[in-house]
Formats: sequence, structure tokens, C-alpha cells
Amino acid sequence: MHIPIRLIKKDAAQVLGLSVDGLNKTMKKDPTFPKPYKTGTTKQAHVYFDYADLVTWHDNQKQQTAA
Repeated sequence: MHIPIRLIKKDAAQVLGLSVDGLNKTMKKDPTFPKPYKTGTTKQAHVYFDYADLVTWHDNQKQQTAA
């Protein structure tokens, strides 16, 4: 299975098992959630999430729940 390094919002939500709305709520509620980044300076520039950052955040959430 090929996992891209960067994910668009829809794909980031899917990787985490969330809807896009659920991802938006998580981003607003959790200050530790990885911030998306833009590939350009224009308003139309694509916004991406780093896959490794999402995995790290998810692993931290699992550890906090287990503690």
C-alpha cells in the first residue's frame, strides 16, 4: 500500500477515520493537532497535512487514552 507524504483534507480525514466535518472540529478543539500547510502563497494554493505528523498525533492520542 502506498501512503503519500502529504494529504489533502479529505484524505487526512479518511486516514484518521473521520468525516471532513469531524476533522474540522478536531482541528478547532485540539491545539496539538497538526497544522496544515500551503504549497504556495496564493489563496488558491492547495492545503496539505503531513502524513507523519498525523500518525505521530494519533499515536500520542492513543498513549494518553491508555494512561
